Amino acid sequence: MAAPQRRYFDRELSWLEFNLRVLEEAMDESHPLLERVKFQGIFHSNLDEFFMNRVARLKEQVESGVAPPNPDGLTAREQIAVIRRRVTELSQAARRHLYDELLRKLTAAGIRLYNWSELDAMQRAVLTGYFHTTVFPVLTPLAVDPGHPFPHISNMSINLAVSIRDRDGNERFARVKIPHLLPRLVPVPIKPPRSDTASGGPATSGTGDPPGVTRHYGFVWLEQLVAAHLHSLFRGMEVLNSYPFRVLRDADLDIRQDKDTDLLETIEESLSQRRFGIVTQLILQQDAPRDIQALLIQNLEIEEGDMYLVEGTLGLADLMALYDLDLPDLKDPPFRPKIPPSLRAGADIFAAIRAHDIILHHPYDSFNPVIEFLMAATADPAVLAIKQTVYRVGKNSPIVGALTEAGEEGKQVAVMVELKARFDEENNIVWARQLEDAGVHVVYGDLNLKTHCKVLLVVRKEPDGIRRYVHISTGNYNARTARTYTDLGLFTCDSRLAEDVSGLFNFLTGYSINSGYHRLLVSPGGIREGLTERIEREIEHHKAGRGGYIVIKMNSLTDFRAVDVLYRASQAGVKIDLIIRASCILVPGVPGLSENVRVISVVGRFLEHSRIFYFQNGGPGSDKEEVWLGSPDLMQRNLDRRVETLFPIEDPRLKSWVIRDVLMPYLRDRCKTRLLLPDGTYQRLRPSLGPEEPSFNVQEWFLRHGEVPPPGPPDPHGDAGTLVGD
Repeated sequence: MAAPQRRYFDRELSWLEFNLRVLEEAMDESHPLLERVKFQGIFHSNLDEFFMNRVARLKEQVESGVAPPNPDGLTAREQIAVIRRRVTELSQAARRHLYDELLRKLTAAGIRLYNWSELDAMQRAVLTGYFHTTVFPVLTPLAVDPGHPFPHISNMSINLAVSIRDRDGNERFARVKIPHLLPRLVPVPIKPPRSDTASGGPATSGTGDPPGVTRHYGFVWLEQLVAAHLHSLFRGMEVLNSYPFRVLRDADLDIRQDKDTDLLETIEESLSQRRFGIVTQLILQQDAPRDIQALLIQNLEIEEGDMYLVEGTLGLADLMALYDLDLPDLKDPPFRPKIPPSLRAGADIFAAIRAHDIILHHPYDSFNPVIEFLMAATADPAVLAIKQTVYRVGKNSPIVGALTEAGEEGKQVAVMVELKARFDEENNIVWARQLEDAGVHVVYGDLNLKTHCKVLLVVRKEPDGIRRYVHISTGNYNARTARTYTDLGLFTCDSRLAEDVSGLFNFLTGYSINSGYHRLLVSPGGIREGLTERIEREIEHHKAGRGGYIVIKMNSLTDFRAVDVLYRASQAGVKIDLIIRASCILVPGVPGLSENVRVISVVGRFLEHSRIFYFQNGGPGSDKEEVWLGSPDLMQRNLDRRVETLFPIEDPRLKSWVIRDVLMPYLRDRCKTRLLLPDGTYQRLRPSLGPEEPSFNVQEWFLRHGEVPPPGPPDPHGDAGTLVGD
């Protein structure tokens, strides 16, 4: 008898299947070579973060001894065991692809990763000089014996476990940390090509590279350089061998704030503790002897199941350094992001927004108008106040530069800086201090409630009164990631939406409790209620014979209550298309449960980051349709423990464009789309599974098409641009 169909997929295993889709992009020969290397690096970087975050949480549950099974039926210990098996399979597949195919193709293209043993005498001599002048001074060998306790192994560090023998014949152990501030890939000197003119034969490079290669880049891993010179660190001792190992730790901050302590100071203190979190993974090369394995397991206080033995180099996320090579022929062709005519250089951006709402679709549309909007507000003497949320803005941020200048100009500037944005805490602390020094009012929010919404408000005094301008988005105010993340942002001066945004900032910066919003859905609370209400409405439309259709695009679906509401809609006959990049716990295509739900995932050149919620609302092709954009995924943390916003697209022209020219093309993709099957695996879509468009690539289509339609006449049913009082 067949096993009963499960109701939910395991969240962590679903995420690992997403990372497999990333790996498949590295294996896809349609990508240029360095793009494939980039996807290999992303795959390994993703795995690191997975262990530092998700596996860490599971280990906490195991240690607490009180965690019940999840609704998907697995206990935390069972999840860890299943994760180990799947991670081992994926890691082996990634390494086979890297060593059997990708490195060979890199060599053929003139980019070679050498082992130390493959270098000739000239190359070794040059690198030995680099070792003694640059590397040796920063190395600190640490002995382990009764007088020297086992050293702390910091998070994400590459280390060498060194076996040595002293003059009395005793074998000892030492640890050498590979300095993380030096380039991990050390350039190898390449002999210049020589031309065999006397024999009339072809020119050769003298490097063993294939004929015809005109570029010659060589690298060796830093730990191999250090391992080859360990005798310099242990003079008078015999170095027997060395074994690279790497440790990952819990990267979540244990934030315990005293009521009288500033949150910024609390976060700073917590950051210093990140490198001391519990160990979640020990990675060793598989040739490490059992006594070395046992010594590390004992001293790191981990279980044997936390150790992963791999073949080849550790820390392969550092392959991303190869992508920085200036080799455009080995990368995706560059593209020039579009700028709507109304926002091009010299345009009055405030007049453009007054004329009509404007949507930008990044990265296909440039992020520059957002920066220029803020810079225009900074320079405009009519602007009285600027308010903005900051989650991830990146380094050397022009956004922070403009806010700093506005503060120095004496404008009223208030910025909500989220100090708890994981792995961006240090950047955000720097920005917070810079903004405070410029006279900006900086607030940090609630300790237990992350502010994840993306909102910018400009208050301007105009001849006929005060007007508020709003930019609100699905993505961060980060000019760098806006070139690679797909997001949608809205410029508007709709008075009703602007009033809601003002109320949101009063909540974020003060003690205001907003009892209701006119246009926004705001979490905690409001987004869950608002989406549930609209899903239930689709059920009623279907029962009344008006059809029912929902399309949701997001990063992850892991909230059990949200899944149950979608199941209920499917059981009622509502058709549902879910476009989910990463984790999805909903099981699609199960008779009596989810036969009306289709789940697809798009992984390609750009990171799919936009969140779009479409409800047919009984009126396909009419103004009854609803489109909401915003910052949340359907995850419990986003719905219940974060400040998030969803905002409606009410301009009929823009709403139609989002539906027909953004959402629907995703459902036509036959190049980068995978279909989630009821067994939890993903299958690449083929022409037989959908319309006869086998070569349709949605991201490439957006690069060539997908322009937002030019502004039309003002919406007669709206009040975009109406004035508000003080």
